[in-house]
Amino acid sequence: MYFVYLLKCKNGSIYTGITTAVKRRFKEHRDGKGGHYTKSTGVIEIIHTEQYKDKSAALKREAEIKGWPREKKLNLINSLR
Repeated sequence: MYFVYLLKCKNGSIYTGITTAVKRRFKEHRDGKGGHYTKSTGVIEIIHTEQYKDKSAALKREAEIKGWPREKKLNLINSLR
């Protein structure tokens, strides 16, 4: 299984990524061992996850979400709460 995840960063931005283990990946980001972006911004929490059976589908969804403006990402998060 693959997961697309969104993280709230300390600077207020939203980071989008994919992984096979959300908790492990969040810990890596939190410990400064994740991506370059989160290493400089820091992360606060996981704010959204989606599960996919294959990597291809997860990568397509990640690219789609990364292309969205912030407002659309917030609408996605808020619609599921």
